[in-house]
Amino acid sequence: MSLTVLIAPSGLKECLSAREAAEAMATGVRCAWPTARILKTPIVDGGEGFTAALVQATHGSLESVTVTGPTGAPTTAHIGFLGREPVRTAVIEIAAAAGLGLVPEGQRDPALTTSFGVGGLVRAALDRGAERIIVGCGDSGVNDGGAGMAQALGARLLDRHGREIGRGCAALAEIACIDLSGLDPRLARVRIDAAVNPHNALLGARGVTGIYGPQKGARPEQIAGLEWALTNYAVHLEAATGVDVAGLEGAGASGGIGAGLAAICGATLHPRYDLVMRYTSFDRLLAEADLVLTAEGSLDGQTPYGKIPAEVGRRAEAFGIPVIALAGCIGRDAHANLAHGIAAYHSILMRPCTLAEATREAETLLAEAAEHAARTVGVGLMVAKRVAERADEQLRCCA
Repeated sequence: MSLTVLIAPSGLKECLSAREAAEAMATGVRCAWPTARILKTPIVDGGEGFTAALVQATHGSLESVTVTGPTGAPTTAHIGFLGREPVRTAVIEIAAAAGLGLVPEGQRDPALTTSFGVGGLVRAALDRGAERIIVGCGDSGVNDGGAGMAQALGARLLDRHGREIGRGCAALAEIACIDLSGLDPRLARVRIDAAVNPHNALLGARGVTGIYGPQKGARPEQIAGLEWALTNYAVHLEAATGVDVAGLEGAGASGGIGAGLAAICGATLHPRYDLVMRYTSFDRLLAEADLVLTAEGSLDGQTPYGKIPAEVGRRAEAFGIPVIALAGCIGRDAHANLAHGIAAYHSILMRPCTLAEATREAETLLAEAAEHAARTVGVGLMVAKRVAERADEQLRCCA
């Protein structure tokens, strides 16, 4: 009987989509095990590719819209409409309107970037008759708590002089009042479900500013000011809506947009894989697998806090199925993943190369890494077979 391998990767940011990664890994496994049965189920986590993945899984449709990007420039984004749903269900991803990939390297400053375009996506979904909106949270380039989104939806964020504040996280320090009287009334009639990382807090030691701010361009001297601005925002958001976002799990998702979705839009925040896995065949295919291969751009001590390899490992561990994780970068404390269902992990970089080279050759590198992982497992199977044969020989001799 041939080995059955389930390939369940994330995408590698700015290199490969989850689907492209799965195809590359399958190519590598076939080189090592031509007779293996290969199952593929690319996984998305709410970031880039979320909308397309859910649309494809349900045979839905995609529509392009123009919204305000995170730096204030217009950008082309997309809205999906799911097939096979009892009500008209739109799906949007924050990355399409406020993603880090939309912020040029020289303009990465979370004090200034805005989630205004996310509000534009919500309005566009409402304009198209959405009765339910699913929001994928991930890969954002903002830190404004969803304040820009709220402004796009009609909320007025006012300073002590009654003037509307500007956009971006730094401006939140000026808020003295949040006026929701002009909020789009259609929000009260639509169900919004947001797929968030529940580990992402809005404030504090594990808050969005300290953990993700530097990745978005925040300088060390900015962190305290951005944290204070979000704290002020949270206080006034609770005063206006009654929602304590400071203590809400997942409120820090996508630069705190989780907080704005819950308080301003009345969204329900779901652990993202509880939503995502409803639209994948992962759990069904897992029961048929002998081995699982997953992949992500980086594997480190943060991976167990809601990243795809750890979720794949957690689910596979319940079935007693080993998981090997492949990553472009093996970072600090990556060994922590061994306690979360990951049996082994490997870098896809088999030789020294620049980041530009690794990005350009990601498909080949990932295929080669999957082949090497499969061949290593093959050696293990040969050793196990040899050990079993020797044990049989010893039993025969003793008999």
